[in-house]
Amino acid sequence: MDLFDLHCDTAYECAAKLDGVSLMQGAGHLSLKRGNRFRRWTQVFAVFMPDELRGEEAVAHYEKVRNYLYAQERQCAGQFRIVRNRAELHEQTAGCAAILSVEGGSALAGQPERVQALYDDGVRLMTLTWNDRNEIGDGIRVPGGKGLTDFGRAVVKEMERLRMAIDVSHLSDAGFYEVAEQTQAPFMASHSNARRLCGNERNLTDEMIDVMASRGGLIGLNFFREFLRDDGNAHMTDILRHVDYFLSRGCEKCLSLGSDFDGCEIPEDMTGVESMADLYEAFLREKYSEKLVKDIFYYNAERYFTNYIF
Repeated sequence: MDLFDLHCDTAYECAAKLDGVSLMQGAGHLSLKRGNRFRRWTQVFAVFMPDELRGEEAVAHYEKVRNYLYAQERQCAGQFRIVRNRAELHEQTAGCAAILSVEGGSALAGQPERVQALYDDGVRLMTLTWNDRNEIGDGIRVPGGKGLTDFGRAVVKEMERLRMAIDVSHLSDAGFYEVAEQTQAPFMASHSNARRLCGNERNLTDEMIDVMASRGGLIGLNFFREFLRDDGNAHMTDILRHVDYFLSRGCEKCLSLGSDFDGCEIPEDMTGVESMADLYEAFLREKYSEKLVKDIFYYNAERYFTNYIF
């Protein structure tokens, strides 16, 4: 099978918490060794930005995790390659094709020129906020959260110019609608589920889902127990519940996977990236067509990046 996953926090875990352990060994949910079972594997690796970091501290943290990923590309040659364009994505037929992302616009340190700097580093996707407020705008956990700042609106415009994917997972509801209003290109929610099925504010409302489907955006199914069920007692079947709901709202071409591996507690009957084969089979048992399953597991994300980013 082929796998395209829009979000994991493994690089942050390995670089910042596990003293730079190799990606071959990885963290709790994902490693190159555990992922080598896939025919094709494209994985978005996020540089997670803790909300308490700002300014020079934020830049230093971003650079530490970025440099870790660069070092892994050298040390794991043939098994791990950071891809920056369409040709490199298609050339990587063995091991992991890695796309760099930033989870939290505090990595910009309030400096508009740093959007270009991140792009030059290979970053092709940025989650605008984490849960709190940063220079771009309010995250989803800010009480009475507002939308984007003037700086945030300029950042979104520059990201669109550069063809860097704009990610609204973690962004406040008001910020979501500002992004929808201010952009022409499709944007994404890299790791979010349906709020109608699980009321956590990190999930998407029906109206948000409809906006993204109509715009040709991309939604990555999040495996975090707290985003799958209100009581947190989630199993693999709860991922399928959210799939059914997204499909009922016309998301056949915009639904993908955004596991949140190594950044969350996953369902009790999953252990990590190796469980994706079991999830694939569960999709097929649900009587989804093999074409639809392949689209959700790989080709919807590949088309998005090929058409709008690469």
